[in-house]
Amino acid sequence: MTTLFRTTCLAAILSVAGLAAQAQTTLRLAHAAPETDLQQNLALFLKEQLEERSGGEITVTIFPQGQLGNDAAMVDGTRSGIIDVVMTGLNNMTGLVPEAGAFELPFIFPTRADAYAVLDGEVGQGISEQFQGHGLKMLGYPENGYRNMTNNRGPITQPGDVAGLQMRVNNSKALSDMFQALGATPQQIPVAELYTALETGVVDAQDHPVGIVQSFKFDEVQDYLSLTQHAYSALALAMNLNKFNGLSEEHQALVQEVATEAVAMQRGLAQDREEEMLADLEGKGMQINRDVDAAAFQEAVRPVWDAFVAQNGEAIVTAITSR
Repeated sequence: MTTLFRTTCLAAILSVAGLAAQAQTTLRLAHAAPETDLQQNLALFLKEQLEERSGGEITVTIFPQGQLGNDAAMVDGTRSGIIDVVMTGLNNMTGLVPEAGAFELPFIFPTRADAYAVLDGEVGQGISEQFQGHGLKMLGYPENGYRNMTNNRGPITQPGDVAGLQMRVNNSKALSDMFQALGATPQQIPVAELYTALETGVVDAQDHPVGIVQSFKFDEVQDYLSLTQHAYSALALAMNLNKFNGLSEEHQALVQEVATEAVAMQRGLAQDREEEMLADLEGKGMQINRDVDAAAFQEAVRPVWDAFVAQNGEAIVTAITSR
């Protein structure tokens, strides 16, 4: 057997092996939301489009509702490679990149258009690149939505109405500081445990976007929903960096392309269905309050911005607000 023939055969074998490996690419995608939530819509879109457009060379297995652990565990699992793709609240990743906490500051995004422009633009891209140092490829920022307050005491129309509430908070320092400034007692509880905590009175109030209130059925344990819209809450769609880099250039481009389309689709659904969700919650007996003194809240929570700047500098806040 000539050297040329052996080399040619080896190249052919490696080529076939490469194609076989490529054909076996399976992405494990995890998120914490129920299958009725729009996060599942995004996951299904990603799965269907990647499988179709890769000709079956990429397959996606979806693990919803925290099947692979809580948010912190899923982020760690994605960094280590146990999970390939995670969709989680961006607040669950600010411990890795503290500057990303600026996106959680109360009232920093007056409109969704402002949020999208920042997250999809130069500022968001700069934050995305920082996550690569932590083993993550940021694919995009889907929408969780504007956070609103629910409780069992009554409508929240002004800052004083928050005082004394036992308020569940996520791990966002900005939001925890905000509720403390408003006179509530913040208590950090994973979202998977929140329904029971509300039902048993461990806490009597919480804040989430409308979609999460509906999909987690918080209307069953909360009487009042006040549309305070005190903070825009972004999700993070991130992939294990080594897994991403191990894909062919063609598949890398496809994953990013489909992820961008999925984010746009899910954001559109979030906007289109919000009033429908509110009507559903109201029909189930929840009292919806739209009479909120936003200016008074903005003034009351200003110290939260000052605290963030003191700890992280003012560069990113300036970049967001002067855009």
